[in-house]
Amino acid sequence: MRTQSIWRQFDYVSLAIMLLIAGLSLPIIAAASAPWSPIPGYYVERQAVWIVLGLITVFVVAAVPYDKFRRLSPFIYWTAVAMLLFVVVKGHSALGGQRWIQIGPFQLQPSEFAKIAIIIALATMLEKKPSLDRWRDLLMPFLQVVLPVLLILKQPDLGTALVFIAITFGMLFMAGVPFWRLLLIFGGGLALVIVWIWAHLTYPHLVPLPIHSYQLQRLLIFLNPGSDPSGSGYNVIQSRIAVGSGGLFGTGLTLTHGTQFGYLPSSYTDFIYAVVGNELGFVGSIGLLFIYLLLIARAVYIAVRARDRFGMLLASGFASLLAFHVLESAGMATGIMPVAGVPLPFLSYGGSAFLADSAGIGMLINVYMRRQLPAKQASSAMTGTYSKENAS
Repeated sequence: MRTQSIWRQFDYVSLAIMLLIAGLSLPIIAAASAPWSPIPGYYVERQAVWIVLGLITVFVVAAVPYDKFRRLSPFIYWTAVAMLLFVVVKGHSALGGQRWIQIGPFQLQPSEFAKIAIIIALATMLEKKPSLDRWRDLLMPFLQVVLPVLLILKQPDLGTALVFIAITFGMLFMAGVPFWRLLLIFGGGLALVIVWIWAHLTYPHLVPLPIHSYQLQRLLIFLNPGSDPSGSGYNVIQSRIAVGSGGLFGTGLTLTHGTQFGYLPSSYTDFIYAVVGNELGFVGSIGLLFIYLLLIARAVYIAVRARDRFGMLLASGFASLLAFHVLESAGMATGIMPVAGVPLPFLSYGGSAFLADSAGIGMLINVYMRRQLPAKQASSAMTGTYSKENAS
């Protein structure tokens, strides 16, 4: 009986783009972190470790038939919620937030893995809803997202909470919710937030906000960073200077220092796009955005070619995650988006984010490899062989 290895269907395109960005992260992090490293090369060496572990994560996630994610969805979702709750109660605090769990020398950020968990949970729920034409059909998906979002806001981590909202809207659109309805929800929600903030600023003792005052300041400071140049507006101003001083072709990659990076905190994490703009210039930063666009387009392509609705929703959820991360992180560094603390996938330093995003790439490859398999064979293709005769 002739067999064909499922691994021959491996999606090398997604993996190659991931490795291209990850490879670029090493010299960029080296330059950005040089003024802040406790020892030379500290962050680069750790990033290299995360890249290796990320590769292992990709292959592990790709090897497990994604049908199993559906069956494990309740366990995955509630495990993520439990970890977020643990962070709120006994998490490690740093940089003004309580977002990490200390595991030996490493710090784990559960909210990053919760993004992948919510993609799986929403895909499982939305798969069972072939029709989403009624308003009440949207109630349960939004309720499923509310609990982890509230726990993340409690940490507090506004940026990650916004990522959850982007994932939800993207998956609902791909699941068939009319665009006008999503636009109405988004527009209504945005108007409510604006009115709420205005009321809080006007009557601070009467209208409270579920976020801290410094978070609100960070959220609004991009409109006028000069109003608080040495406080909330400092990072935005320094980021703009770094990007602007890069010019058309940049100052060139340097492994030891950058023109502006000693003045820019979080230059190797949230504001790493400013480093790209400084060292690679306008041409290089646009080129990086194009590479991300290729990865997002690949995720959408995999979604529309998926074997079933569940696979389509998994891929579209990760596409939504990528799109928001790139839009917010690049926009934040250039001063056209609020400062929400969102890293660039595979480029910013950070182990939890890198491993979670690697799991997302593994899901994409998983869906792509099994796009031509009938349902039963896709579920049983653990090691990767199936019969052509049975497939026909």
